[in-house]
Amino acid sequence: MKAIFLLLVLAVPVLAQERRGRPSPTEEAPATPSREQTPERSRTNETTRTQSQGSGGSTPIAEKVDETPVVTHHEITLHGKTLEYTATVAQMPILDASDETEAHMFYVAYTLDEATNTPGRRPLAFAFNGGPGSPTIWLHMLAIGPRRAKLLDDGNMPRPPFTLVDNDDTLLEQCDLVFIDAVGTGYSRAKTVENARRFNGVNGDLQAFGEFIRMYLTRNNRWLSPLFIIGESYGTFRAAGLAGNLIDQGIAFNGIVLVSTVLNFETLRPGLNNSLGYALNLPTYAADAWYHKKLPADLQAKELPVVLKEVEGWAMTGYLEALNQGDQITAEERNEIVAKLARYNGLDAHYVEESNLRYGVGQFTRQLLRAEKLTIGRYDGRLTGPSPMNAGETSEFDPSGSLPQPPVEAAFMNYIRTELNYKTDMKYYMSGGIVPWDWGASNGFADTGNQLRNAFTKNPHLQVMVCASYYDLATPYFEAKYALNHLGVQPEIQKRIHWAFYEAGHMMYIKRPTHDKFKQDLTDFITQAMTAE
Repeated sequence: MKAIFLLLVLAVPVLAQERRGRPSPTEEAPATPSREQTPERSRTNETTRTQSQGSGGSTPIAEKVDETPVVTHHEITLHGKTLEYTATVAQMPILDASDETEAHMFYVAYTLDEATNTPGRRPLAFAFNGGPGSPTIWLHMLAIGPRRAKLLDDGNMPRPPFTLVDNDDTLLEQCDLVFIDAVGTGYSRAKTVENARRFNGVNGDLQAFGEFIRMYLTRNNRWLSPLFIIGESYGTFRAAGLAGNLIDQGIAFNGIVLVSTVLNFETLRPGLNNSLGYALNLPTYAADAWYHKKLPADLQAKELPVVLKEVEGWAMTGYLEALNQGDQITAEERNEIVAKLARYNGLDAHYVEESNLRYGVGQFTRQLLRAEKLTIGRYDGRLTGPSPMNAGETSEFDPSGSLPQPPVEAAFMNYIRTELNYKTDMKYYMSGGIVPWDWGASNGFADTGNQLRNAFTKNPHLQVMVCASYYDLATPYFEAKYALNHLGVQPEIQKRIHWAFYEAGHMMYIKRPTHDKFKQDLTDFITQAMTAE
């Protein structure tokens, strides 16, 4: 998913917050040249073009990219303590086996200054969103970076003009952060169309991110640092693959954070011959219906986790068994399933019957509030938007995906130029540049569960945290539970998988209470992963 969206705040009062430029501390020269507080100018030595791929999309190409890092210094006061940190914005060359540059990956790194002389002790986290086709703007500018785009407290879009504020829930307190844009997203560019086609796929994407991590550790002398990955949405699929691939290259991670998880795309693509996904979606349908008060009175009177436990049990027994009967289901059995489905999903029984007991996320998000001429969000079923064309079978747009984008994009574009001093006329791709995507699984579904099992098997210290939200229909929480429970690992390894659940959507960090919980959960996990035996 685009990670999309993979799309704040305030667990402890911030006594004072201040940002200002300050003199550069005494430090060793960086491994690559840097430009400190560069005078205003565009990075015009880039030669960029966009080439059509002949399939309705286009691929951004950059034959030449300025690799010079731009370094600035900042400070933020959190909970009475001032943190001084360095921001580095740069393009990392991605090399092939012959050490030829195939692409450049744009990144923003934040390192705490008081820890610059002890890189082996300071944790380092690589963070990325997913899509595929999303830059890492959401985790960066809404969740864990030191600055954030200001949304309304309920996660909705505020009135323009938009603003940028200090993020009192930044993870920079716990670890250094590197935010990476995938090739073809943000400012990241392949060198040629042929290179772009290879990176626009499961295997090429893993190769590019693996090479980025190797290069960053090498250029910044961080091979001895405790290492973490924070991936969201398709980024969780990527994170699992990276952990399994890089352990065979001598790179072992202390911890992996999976935010809104998908490891096996079989669960996201149900059909007549693949009933599992329908059953795994049902608890999230029930959660969204409960939130909008569409369930029967006895269920509405219960707490959401109690309702979900009941629905989970029936989804994997009565419902899945009925679906697996296919055309052999009897009329009596069918009527029973229709009634039970309507009870748990808030939809009209006639609609459930006419859909042959099977309906997709697009149909559900449109159907639940059809009577009110509203559509609910795919990424966050609590958010709604108008649907004046009320005859459509599926939603016309996703209010939970479209509403946060303008303030986030505007804040980032201003931030990158005015505060981080990175000047370029290149287009920042919020989506696109990834057409078509090679799933590399012609005889089955893309799956990185095997790589995660490899990482667990070969790294006895690896800890994994799964952050899952009840109202997320892009990566339903029950699908994540199913995938992590079917890795094929021993019970001792299952104990190294930790769970955090949220009454939230795909981006659990866009609303204040769950943003605070997200920060605390990540803080506790990093501490635990650093001390686990």
